[in-house]
Amino acid sequence: MGKLTTVKVRTAKPGQGPDGKPTNARLSDGAGLSLLVKPTGAKSWVLRVQVDGKSRDIGLGNAEIDGQRAAAFGDHDPLAEIPLMQRTSLTLAEAREKAAALRKLAKAGADPVLERDKERRKVPTFKEAMTATHEGLLGGWGDKTGKAFLASLTEHAVPKLGAMKVDAIGGSDVVLALAPIWNEKPEMARKVRSRIGQVLAFAKARGWRTEALPDARELRSGLSKQVRGGNLAAMPFLEVPAFVVGELGKTLAASRAAVLFTILTAARSGEVRNATWEQIDLEAKEWRRPAIIMKMKIAHVVTLSDAAVVLLERYAPEEVRSGLIFRGRGDKALSDMSLTKALRAADRTETVHGFRSAFRDWAAEKMPTIPAMVAEMALAHRVGTATEQAYLRSDLRDMRRALMDGWGRFVAPSLSGVAGNVVHLQRVSGD
Repeated sequence: MGKLTTVKVRTAKPGQGPDGKPTNARLSDGAGLSLLVKPTGAKSWVLRVQVDGKSRDIGLGNAEIDGQRAAAFGDHDPLAEIPLMQRTSLTLAEAREKAAALRKLAKAGADPVLERDKERRKVPTFKEAMTATHEGLLGGWGDKTGKAFLASLTEHAVPKLGAMKVDAIGGSDVVLALAPIWNEKPEMARKVRSRIGQVLAFAKARGWRTEALPDARELRSGLSKQVRGGNLAAMPFLEVPAFVVGELGKTLAASRAAVLFTILTAARSGEVRNATWEQIDLEAKEWRRPAIIMKMKIAHVVTLSDAAVVLLERYAPEEVRSGLIFRGRGDKALSDMSLTKALRAADRTETVHGFRSAFRDWAAEKMPTIPAMVAEMALAHRVGTATEQAYLRSDLRDMRRALMDGWGRFVAPSLSGVAGNVVHLQRVSGD
């Protein structure tokens, strides 16, 4: 049993020199393994072994606190697919395991450093690293996300970067790959930029790359300014109430009701289209969304405002509340285009996704007393660093409820019981 514990690793601090300035601190776990804490507070693992009769220190990787990775990635840890010897970030248990393997190699007469770096020296091309990234991260993605990842990079990044070694790709190379689509296809360009970053980050985790990832500021300075909004145009939040009133005055087809529910919950279109009555608790005023319909594959609870509850109750009689809430032809889930068509029928050019931006702008301007983190959690975004996530035990549901109730009263007062002119909804079957 080693001397260190997870708590000791987390709380370890630098040493202090005679002059009072911080110095390196080395905490021994035993059997040659130590935790090195630098004056900056950075922590790493070091193994001391005997090689050819001489003492030698071998760096194993950065120290990681148990629970950080789980908080950041949930059950789909992208490092789980990376062999232990190639990982550059290790928990205490992983550091002990890696140290034990290297000690055995040293005792057997092999050079532990050469063995540690054997795979790292095989630097792949961007195209090869892209494939490896896809295979390594696919377990945490849906099939659609995985296909989109490969298709977008194959079309827009591989022509410029495909043959380059991942350790040689810099900011200027990424700029050259993005330039042809940066203004022509702004939404796709942003996705490709993010996915190129995923490949380079995966390569760095594998030890194929030592340089820092291209800086976002460097990329922005090399590309022209995109037209604001682009393919993700959002309706200004001040215009949303009038839009909702107009839609409530029309026959409540499935696609129109889905758009209204999307607005009231600030949800993603796919989450609404796949929502079922079994996920809804009208009494508790909650929409309990399973991981399978979520973009991040993490279950999430939406607090339903009075307006959202009234919309659902008036849309469907109690006796038909089972299965999909919003059904298209053949009782199947609505297509994404069906919601867009509902917007176009109202002579609006914005995207359905843009209502999330409208909600976020409203929350920032009209609800300043509620922390920004609450609005981000309402949108099912990750909040804080991995360490902050590990210590955040609450989902801030009461504050999120206050926020969503306020949004419901703002965009649909007639459904919230705060307006004198109640709108009577007429439902039609199908879409």
